[in-house]
Amino acid sequence: MLNINYSVVIERPLEEVFAYVTDIENMPVWSSEVEKARKTSEGPMGIGTTFSSTAKILGRQIENTIEVTEYEPNSKWSLKPTSGPVSGEIDYHFEPVNGDTKFSVSLDADSGGLFKLGEPIVNRMLQRQYETNGATLKDLLEAQAEVKA
Repeated sequence: MLNINYSVVIERPLEEVFAYVTDIENMPVWSSEVEKARKTSEGPMGIGTTFSSTAKILGRQIENTIEVTEYEPNSKWSLKPTSGPVSGEIDYHFEPVNGDTKFSVSLDADSGGLFKLGEPIVNRMLQRQYETNGATLKDLLEAQAEVKA
């Protein structure tokens, strides 16, 4: 079982961070493992929205179809792969902190046969990758704010 938990405070308003993260087209910009992502369902973002993604994890290219399982504006966004080699759920939480945003990610997944033998190593590597992704997101959003100012 893979279990990842990470949090970072981003010096941007909650609504801005939530909107950026939940825009599927932004995923390849801040999430280093995502090479491509595109929405595959009609309508606005919400529970049941689907998208496809191509990710590279530990040198392996993985194609997934992903469904939004929880969507609480400015609070929570949860995703579940509906195809691909990994099953589980990733939860993104957004909390206001003195005008800034605490962005948290948790992943609980079963890698199946894909990385089963090396799960402890994979877990540590993914933890570092998620920490890097959070730092990238923080840098991107805070730098955008500086440019606008």
